[in-house]
Amino acid sequence: METKAFQAESKKLLDMMIHSIYTHKEIFLRELISNASDAIDKLYFRSLTDDSVGLNKEDFFIRLDLNKTERTITITDNGIGMTGEELEQHLGTIADSGSLKFKADNQLGEDQQIIGQFGVGFYSAFMVSKRVTVYSRAFGTEQAHKWQSEGVEGYSIEETGDFSDLTKFGTKIVLELMDDSEDENYSEFLEDYRIQHLVKRYSDYIRFPIQMEMSHRKLREGTTDEYDLEVTLETLNSQVPLWRKNQNELTPDDYHNFYQEKFNDYMPPIAYKHVHNEGAISYDALLYIPSKAPFDYYTREYEKGLQLYTNGVLIMEKCADLLPDYYSFVKGLVDSEDLSLNISREMLQHDRQLKLIARSIEKTIHNDLIKMQKNEREKYEKFFDAFGTQIKYGVCSDYGMHKEDLQDLLLFWSSHEDKLVTLDEYVSRMPEEQKEIYYAAGSSIAQIKALPQTEAVLAKGYEILWFTIPVDEFAAKNLMTFKDKAFKSVTAADLDLNTEEEKKALDEKTEENKSLFETMQKALNGKVQRVTLSSRLKSHPVCLTSEGDLTLEMEKTLNAMPTPEESKVQARLVLELNPDHPVFAKLTALEDQEKIEKYAKLLYNQALLMENMPIADPAEFSSLICELM
Repeated sequence: METKAFQAESKKLLDMMIHSIYTHKEIFLRELISNASDAIDKLYFRSLTDDSVGLNKEDFFIRLDLNKTERTITITDNGIGMTGEELEQHLGTIADSGSLKFKADNQLGEDQQIIGQFGVGFYSAFMVSKRVTVYSRAFGTEQAHKWQSEGVEGYSIEETGDFSDLTKFGTKIVLELMDDSEDENYSEFLEDYRIQHLVKRYSDYIRFPIQMEMSHRKLREGTTDEYDLEVTLETLNSQVPLWRKNQNELTPDDYHNFYQEKFNDYMPPIAYKHVHNEGAISYDALLYIPSKAPFDYYTREYEKGLQLYTNGVLIMEKCADLLPDYYSFVKGLVDSEDLSLNISREMLQHDRQLKLIARSIEKTIHNDLIKMQKNEREKYEKFFDAFGTQIKYGVCSDYGMHKEDLQDLLLFWSSHEDKLVTLDEYVSRMPEEQKEIYYAAGSSIAQIKALPQTEAVLAKGYEILWFTIPVDEFAAKNLMTFKDKAFKSVTAADLDLNTEEEKKALDEKTEENKSLFETMQKALNGKVQRVTLSSRLKSHPVCLTSEGDLTLEMEKTLNAMPTPEESKVQARLVLELNPDHPVFAKLTALEDQEKIEKYAKLLYNQALLMENMPIADPAEFSSLICELM
C-alpha cells in the first residue's frame, strides 16, 4: 500500500493544527460531528429531488461508538459518502472540504444548511489520535475506500470491502487515541459521560440524531442491592434549538427553563427577547436579563459575552464582541450562518458580519429596555437596581461617546415624592423659570437630605436629584446637559438662585465684612479658596461649596482609589456663612482676632462633618468646642 505525502503547505498547516490552532483538544468531536452533519445534509438535499435515495429525514443518523479495550472512538454517518478521488481531494489536500462549493452550486435554503466551510476541521482529530482511519462509500457506488494516516508523515488510500455494519453508504471514522501521559488524559474521551457532555455542549442542535450506546445500572429483579449493566442506544442531542422554533409555540416557562438550565441560574430572568433577524445580516438570538447581578459582576473576573453558534454548532462560549460593556449583564446566544470562519471554527474573523450583528443586538436591547421602562415600570426599576450602575458607567466610558444612547435609560432618586425618576420626567416638571437640573451627591438619601445646601433649592420649589452612588455625579458631568438643561450641583459655589436685588444686597454685606472673611481664610491656612456669605442657607450657619468641576463628593471618590499620595486631588472649597444666623451675628461682634480664628476652624470642621468628611484634627475640634462653650 503506497503512502502518499501531504503537500508541503498542507503538512505545515497540519502540524500547526495539531499543536496550536485549537485551544481545547475536546473540540475534535465537534468538528467530526459537524462534518458528518454536512455529509448527511448533502444526501438529504438530494433526496428531495431523487427518489432513489429512499431515505426520509428521520432515517439519517450520526453514530458514536467507544471501545475502551482498543482505545478507539468511531463516528459513523449515513450521509453522501466519498469516492476514492474525493477522499484524495478533501482529506489529502487540507482546506478543501467542498462544502462552500456544494452550497453555492445547489443554492441551499434555510432548511438545507451546511455547517462546514473548511476541511481543516477534520484534522483536529490528530490532536487526540495516533492514527485516523476513514472508511467511506459514496452513495450510488459499489466500492468503498479506506483512507489512513498517522499525521504529518502522509496518508494512504486503498479500496476496501470493510465499510460499516450500520449503513450501506456514508462514512466511518475510526480514531485510535494516543496513550495517556503526565500532561494529557486521552482516556477521558472513552467515557460515556464525557462524550455525552461534549455533544450537549457543542453539538446539541445538530439537526440529525447523534446516537450512542449508554450503560446504566439496573436493579436485578428479586434483589435489593444487586445490579446489572444495561446498555441502550440513546440520542444525545436535542436536534431542534429553542431559538429556531416558532415563538407562538413557546411559553414563558419554555424560555425561563431554557435560561435557567443553559446559564445555571436558579432564578428566572427579569426579561427575555427572542430575535429572528433577516436582512443585511441574518441571525437568531435569545437574549436574557438576569434577575440579579452575579456575585462577581463588578469585578475583573467577570466575563461578558453571548454564546455564538453557527447553524446550531457552538463556536464560542462567550463572544465578548457581541455586547458593549454597558450591556454586559445580558446573557444569551446568537446563531448565524452568515459569519465568516477562518482556519478553525474557534478563530472568528472580526469582520463586517460580526459588527452588524453586534449593532443590531445593541439596538434591540436598548429598545426593549425603553419599552420596559414605559410599560412595566416596576420591573424596570428592579432591573435598574441590579444593573443601573453599569449603564451609568457606560455614560462615562469612552469619553462619553455613548451618552446619547444611554441617557434615556437612566434613573435617579429624586426629592419629588422620594422615588426614582428619568431625566425626561424631571425636565417635564421643571418650572418655567428653572434653567438647570439640580442634584446633590452623598453616601445616602438621608445624608443628602441633611445637607444645608439643599434648603434654598427646595424652598424655591425646585426638584433635586439625589446622587447616591459615586458614578452618578461623573455621569452627570459627562452628560453636561439633557434637553438643553445643564446639570448643576447644589454645592456649586456659583449656584445662582437670587434676584438682582438679592445679589446686590448680599454683595454689599460681603464687602462690609471683608476683613472678617480675610481673617477667617488666613486662619484656615489654604483649606478654602475664600470665605463669603451665602444665600442658599436657611437654618444652618455654615456650609462648604466648591469652585470648578471637582466637587467634594468627587474628591472623596477619586481619593478612595489606590493612587499615590502625590496624585490625590483636592476640590477648591469655599466656606459660606449664613448672614441671617445668630452665629454670624456673634462673629461680627467679635473683636478678638484669635477668637475669630478659632471660630473659623470650628465652623470649617462643622461644615466638613455635614459633608460626611473626616476632620484632620479631632482633638483640636473637641478642644475648640469646650473652650468656646
